Amino acid sequence: MNTPSGYHHLGAGTSGEWGGVSGRLSVVDVSVRPNTYDFVASRFMAKRDMGSGRISWLEAGWAETGWSSPGKQRVYTFNTNTNAWQFYDQYPIRPGDTVWVDLHTDADGIWQAWLWWNNRWNLLTTQKLPVGKSANMEQYVEVHADAKQPIVRIDVPRVTVDNVQLRPAEGGPARYWREDVATQTGTAPGQQLRRGGFCLDWVTRYDTWTAGDC
Repeated sequence: MNTPSGYHHLGAGTSGEWGGVSGRLSVVDVSVRPNTYDFVASRFMAKRDMGSGRISWLEAGWAETGWSSPGKQRVYTFNTNTNAWQFYDQYPIRPGDTVWVDLHTDADGIWQAWLWWNNRWNLLTTQKLPVGKSANMEQYVEVHADAKQPIVRIDVPRVTVDNVQLRPAEGGPARYWREDVATQTGTAPGQQLRRGGFCLDWVTRYDTWTAGDC
């Protein structure tokens, strides 16, 4: 099956607001096309709908893009202050690796993205977002097929996401993202999520799952 153009989101988001999200993402070799706006990203996000069609967010994870170092998986962040992808090639990754990512804010409301590397947490970026001290959290494998290119199949071997935890907005220890957390998945309970020829399968709702080619 060819991949329809546009965005295909596989994952979940919180209905309520939290102070952060963290977890582990496996790295796989996908088939984005060079010199296109194809991309595949496995990422966590903190976001808030600001109204009037405006959304503010910070995301972090790994991605492979058609416009920058195609064929290479890279740690990245994106935020709506700069509206730009930032890549971190000082942390080289390849298929078969896993990356631990943490997004959170402290009492000052400044949002931070961290990467576990070389046995310690490394700060990727800090952003003073207009979302305040809490936000909706997301965990997604996101596939984008460039609409200006011929339709083809973008292959995405199964990505595993696990150990996903949420930080309470009021402070306190992180907790696993489980079924008692109000969660939006885009499907009815018990149904498999399918988007553009890709499938998501929950292992433990909602802190362990896989997504990729059906």
